[in-house]
Amino acid sequence: MDLHKIALEIRRAFLSPDLQNLSLRNQALLAMAKNLQTAFPEIQKANEEDLLDARKSDLAAPLLKRLRFDEAKLHQVTQGLEDLARLPDPIGATTLARELSPGLKLYRVTCPIGVIGVIFESRPDALVQIASLCLKSGNTVLLKGGREAMRTNACLTKILQLSAEEVGLPGTFAQLLESREDVQAMLSEDTLIDLIIPRGSASFVQYIKDHSRIPVLGHADGICHVYLDRDADPDTALKVALDSKVQNVSVCNACETLLVHQDRAEELLPRLAEEYRKCGVTLRCTPDAARYIPDSTPATEDDWKTEYLDLILSVKVVSSLEEAIQHINTYGSHHTDCIVTENREAASIFLKQVDSAGVYVNVSTRFADGFVYGFGAEVGISTGKIHARGPMGLDGLTTYKYKLIGSGQTMQSVRDGEIQYTHRDLNEVCPL
Repeated sequence: MDLHKIALEIRRAFLSPDLQNLSLRNQALLAMAKNLQTAFPEIQKANEEDLLDARKSDLAAPLLKRLRFDEAKLHQVTQGLEDLARLPDPIGATTLARELSPGLKLYRVTCPIGVIGVIFESRPDALVQIASLCLKSGNTVLLKGGREAMRTNACLTKILQLSAEEVGLPGTFAQLLESREDVQAMLSEDTLIDLIIPRGSASFVQYIKDHSRIPVLGHADGICHVYLDRDADPDTALKVALDSKVQNVSVCNACETLLVHQDRAEELLPRLAEEYRKCGVTLRCTPDAARYIPDSTPATEDDWKTEYLDLILSVKVVSSLEEAIQHINTYGSHHTDCIVTENREAASIFLKQVDSAGVYVNVSTRFADGFVYGFGAEVGISTGKIHARGPMGLDGLTTYKYKLIGSGQTMQSVRDGEIQYTHRDLNEVCPL
């Protein structure tokens, strides 16, 4: 694969005037939804071949679940495409309008980022979400999924490309990379690619940062916590702690560590342990927690740093809200963390002091999702702080430019005193 040639093609696609046409972009999204449904037998065949190879290589059960592209996944992605087509245009929005002086107006207007490279896990549905979000926001995208999903991803990419061409957009808006060598080549194309978004472990994200001059927006581990406060409602605590862990264990917003206030451990931990056992969850506990869960496994230092993506949960008893916050800020990945409490002051302190992209009160961590937030799915969940944070949807895929519109003004006329700055904010959109 000639990555430089592909990067040139995808750059030309980004600069195509047709990609600025909202109607064409929405038509393409609807065509994708229709064509994916029509081609589902072909997709399913490719996916079954990927699954067969994955089973032969003993891929873990949660990862097999991610890899599967069944009718439920098809429904999710086609519904997502249709919903995305109904969302307003994320580009061309005026976010600032200011009269600098009479007849000289400044506008800040949203625009696409450009060519984006996204490296993601073996989730074929993620490919559709990422490509469609990039298209809706006027970007083009280089896609590198996990090798386990190569056949499925190739099939899906072909359908998305043909759907774009069907309505008059360049099919090269999305290109699929095939190997690690392609990724290495992509990292060197800093004049043609504007942003790299790696989804994976912290070490993987750091590797990408260390090997490219292209800006990197990291989507790292999901080491999420649920803290059951001294003032937690027992029923709410049970519901939130269970759902955060077992509703879907193979996703980045699943809870990996449960923290329980020492005053509530005796009451809550035996109940929770019984429910977790029913779901097949292995509990790894500190000695204080193990007092109430005698058949648990001892927790180690590494457990606090581990994203299991499996039916495993580490459990710790803490002496205070402050200790819980300290633990989260020390071991968490700045993804999503929750407090269960009826104490407003405790909730407020938690929300202010926990340094994560998502901080929740009395609600499952599983709600950390771009589709749930109404962003039109997500490219990923950014655990960094620059440009975009949390579920990265359409807004996160845009930047902005300043448009200054005048009538022959010059800086010399300012120096000569012919122009006086007024800096008057306006309630209007950019006319051009």
